[in-house]
Amino acid sequence: MNERLPIIEADLQAYVDECLPEARRADIEAYLAARPEDAARIEAYRRQNAELRKLYDPVLDEPVPQRIADAAQQPAAQRWHRLPVFRIAAAVAWIGLGTLLGWNLRDSPAAPEQTALRPPALQTVAFVHGAALAHATFVPEKRHPVEVTADQEAHLVQWLSNRLGKALHVPALTEQGYALVGGRLLPNEGGPAAQFMYEDPRGGRLTLYLKTSVKGSDTAFRFAEDNGVGVFYWVDGEFGYALSGTLDKTRLLEIAKAVYGKVNH
Repeated sequence: MNERLPIIEADLQAYVDECLPEARRADIEAYLAARPEDAARIEAYRRQNAELRKLYDPVLDEPVPQRIADAAQQPAAQRWHRLPVFRIAAAVAWIGLGTLLGWNLRDSPAAPEQTALRPPALQTVAFVHGAALAHATFVPEKRHPVEVTADQEAHLVQWLSNRLGKALHVPALTEQGYALVGGRLLPNEGGPAAQFMYEDPRGGRLTLYLKTSVKGSDTAFRFAEDNGVGVFYWVDGEFGYALSGTLDKTRLLEIAKAVYGKVNH
């Protein structure tokens, strides 16, 4: 007699990514049918994946411009060193995504109204879009905005630290008028991400999204807006941070600076 394997988080993530063996699929669906909270969480992940596919698939399907393909075939002695075509395609996608998304990037502390000339890396685009999408997905939730609530903060921090592989620090924003609601684990390109949600007395919410291994060399605050959600993001040490909300940009930057100060002291 075959014993059923226990269902773990890896099974659920494989179900989200549509890479689960067919024989296992029925078990997962039965598991989710009996657990509405997990089912809602997994459905949110699937919506996020669908949004990412909608965002990137048209760019990945674009043909490589002939002049770039020709440059990739030049002799090694010339300036271009026979870059593989997939690297060239990635470069084209990188440029195309900057135009497609219309990221409004700024070095906020030094020049809040000066547009940055350097477009973001593909990985950064995915990171910031993931933060904005997660904010838009979970902020409206009334019953299940987070997986683990603030009354279990120690457990929440330890759990997410284990999953991200680095020790996390959750900044208190009481001085800024926001209390911690809780947090959750989320998927992102290149590994898991953590989201912490905060709420003010009127019910207004902010989210702090962070993950490891986000490419970047400085701690300058940069701003992006995605479907009405404002995001201030920065890279500091081993983490990328993104604070999302629908506040006035000046106020959002003020809170982002407070977050930066708290996680670095």
